[in-house]
This record gives sequence, C-alpha cells and structure tokens, in this order.
Amino acid sequence: MDTLLAPLFEPLRVGSLRLKNRIVMAPMTRNYSPDGVPGENVASYYQRRAEGETGLIITEAVGIDHPAALGEAGIGESDLPHLYGEQALNGWRRVVAQVHDAGGVVFPQLWHQGVMRRQGTGPHPQVASMRPSGIWGLPGGLTSSPDFYVQSQLVPTQPMTERDIEEVIEAYARSAMHALECGFDGIAIHGGHGYLIDNFLWSVTNQRSDMWGGSRRERSRFAAEVVRAIRRAIGPDMPIVFRFSQWKQQDFKARLANSPAELEDVLAPIAEAGVDVFDASVRYFNRAEFPEQAGPDGEMNLAGWAKRVTGCLSMTVGGVGLNNGMYDSNKQGGAQASNNLDLLMERFNRGEFDLVGVGRSILQDPQWALKARQGQAFDPFSNEALSGLN
Repeated sequence: MDTLLAPLFEPLRVGSLRLKNRIVMAPMTRNYSPDGVPGENVASYYQRRAEGETGLIITEAVGIDHPAALGEAGIGESDLPHLYGEQALNGWRRVVAQVHDAGGVVFPQLWHQGVMRRQGTGPHPQVASMRPSGIWGLPGGLTSSPDFYVQSQLVPTQPMTERDIEEVIEAYARSAMHALECGFDGIAIHGGHGYLIDNFLWSVTNQRSDMWGGSRRERSRFAAEVVRAIRRAIGPDMPIVFRFSQWKQQDFKARLANSPAELEDVLAPIAEAGVDVFDASVRYFNRAEFPEQAGPDGEMNLAGWAKRVTGCLSMTVGGVGLNNGMYDSNKQGGAQASNNLDLLMERFNRGEFDLVGVGRSILQDPQWALKARQGQAFDPFSNEALSGLN
C-alpha cells in the first residue's frame, strides 16, 4: 500500500453506514439519462467506480420530484436524471444493484436548480422557475455563464409563495423516500453553487422579510427544513451529506460567510436538523478559507472550518490530485497529475476533514482509488473524459 495515502484507507462510520475508505466520487453532471431515466450505461459507469474501490459514490445531481426542479441552467443541459416516475426509479434500482454487486456504497445527490433554471425549459416548460425573491443575481458578477443567459436571467420574476416553499420541501422528502425505496445507502443534498437551497442562503438572492429571510441563521431556515423533512422520511440512521459553497455560478467571488462565526451562523441550523457530513465545495482544496485567523487556524480550508463550527464530519474537494481547477481545465483542455496529494495528506492527518472528494480524476480513471491504495501512477485528466461514460 502507498504509505502516503494509507490513512485514506481507514474505515469510517457515518450514521449506520461503514465506509471502507475515505475516498468519495464527487457528484458530476453527465447528461446521459434521456427523459430523466438512467440506463444500463449509467449503471455500468457507476459500477466501474465501485469496482475501482471508491469508498463512497455520490451520483450526479438528480432532479427532485418537483416540476421546476430541472431545465437549462446556462449551458443547455439535457438528459438530466430525475428521481421520480417508475421508469426512472427502475433505472436507479439498477444503478444501486450494480454498485452493490461490486461492493460499493452509493448516495443520490438531490437537486433543485432554483434560480439557475431558465424559464420555459425542462420537462415542464410551462411552470415558473422557483426564486426566493425573484432575483437571479446581480449584474457584473464573475461568471462563466454565457451573456445571453445572464441577461435573460437578470430580469426579475415573482418570488416564491409560502405554498411554493412548502411544495418544494415536500418534494425533497418525497424524493428521499424514492431513494430509500431504490436501495440507496444515504442521501446527498445539493445546497451550493447558486441552486435553490443556496438561493435561500445567499443574501443577494434571498431578500425576503418573512420567516424565510433575514439574518444568516434565518436564511438557513429553508435548508434546515429540507434536511428535517428528509430526516423524517428516511429515519434517524441513514446518512445525510450536505453540499454547500461560498462561490456561486452567478458570481465566483460570492461569500456566505466572512468569518468562522458567520459560517457557524449559516451551518449550525442545518447541522442541528440532521446532517452527518458537510461537503464543502471549493475550487482548490489547499486554500485557506479565513487566512486572517491567528496561528494554524489561519491555514484551514472550508471543510476544516465546517467540521470545527458544527462538530459534524466533513469532506474536502477541489482539484485533488490535479494541477488546476475544473473551470481552468475546461479552458486548457485538461489537467496534469499533481503532487498536491502530500498537501492533502498534511491536512487530513491533522484531522482537518474526514473524507476526500475526487471528481475529474475518477471521471478519467475508474480505478483511481485502487491506484491510490497500490501506489500506482495516476493518469492526467483530459476533457475527452467529459464526452462519454468511461
């Protein structure tokens, strides 16, 4: 076994679940589920990662059972999977069965696009997109979204009504029940990147004056109620992973919190609702989140602070094993294998986080975790890996 990475192969208990190692396949949108239904090719894709010894697989984001959950979100997505309807559920049952047959563990990532969904698109183009305050973002934010999309999205719409909010929360719970029925081992929730849950957390997109808006803790109420509803649906033991991010697709420089105390205000209500693991989504795992903090604390990344302020397990992600971030590799045609794993392990060994999310590297090579255990060389990432189900 590779001695540097050996600590990643210590088991970890998350809720009622025992993971054989700390390597997680991070969620990555793939667009290979026509009419929302994952086929045999999707099941085999995930199965290969389980055969490659990935400790936990978190699927691509999956639309919840709400008519405005999915549509185009700036890049013309199509063939996005969802988690409702007998055909789709049968497809996910096959995914779960094949991952389990390979000795793997798999969670679906429940997703509602919120303000990112372009009006008039998706399986139900007639329904309005869900926006907490009718606001997509602010002009001039640093974004990679095309200008035509940004300009159309900047037009304000009607805010969500109380009934809209209730229906979305119910849809999350219903989809979690569908996941349980399909045999999934836990639930992951997409609460970052400028999508619906994040729209409630971010002051720019949540300017409500009712119980769903206000201070950071008050803006976390929607996320907490989603978690609470899912926890009621799946019971006390099934693990829940919650992804959050400072950055938004509307503005890469956006922040939910500028200090540990502010981060605690955001995350504590969500943790109390029943989260087991916080998935802290950043572009580069090795960057300090609050460098103004004195001493070693000034070096901690976002996952480390999530663990510190909530007491929950945490997962880091962002360029693990590669020399650039996702948006940079898209521009440059790929990424080279990097020696940043020694930096990763410095952080892991001092207890900064408990799990390591690997995205593009596992997309490129289903055997990445096995290679990590055996000390084999890793493949560089090529953008060609984005165009198929390797």
